[in-house]
Amino acid sequence: MPNIMLRQQGSIMTGYIAKKDLEAEVVSLEFEEQNNWGGTLTLSDGSSFYFDPLNEKPTLPITIRMRRA
Repeated sequence: MPNIMLRQQGSIMTGYIAKKDLEAEVVSLEFEEQNNWGGTLTLSDGSSFYFDPLNEKPTLPITIRMRRA
């Protein structure tokens, strides 16, 4: 279960996985509403991760422990 740091760079959200020293663009996020944010996240390298949706959209950057989807 990696820790992934999500951050916003302009209009692009990226995810950074320290163990792999990999930073990739987030190409999809299951829920992006203001009061329901998260779920399955897919990075541009094709890897997918899941985290329980949060009750509100967080301020970025944020580090979240995720599991592989």
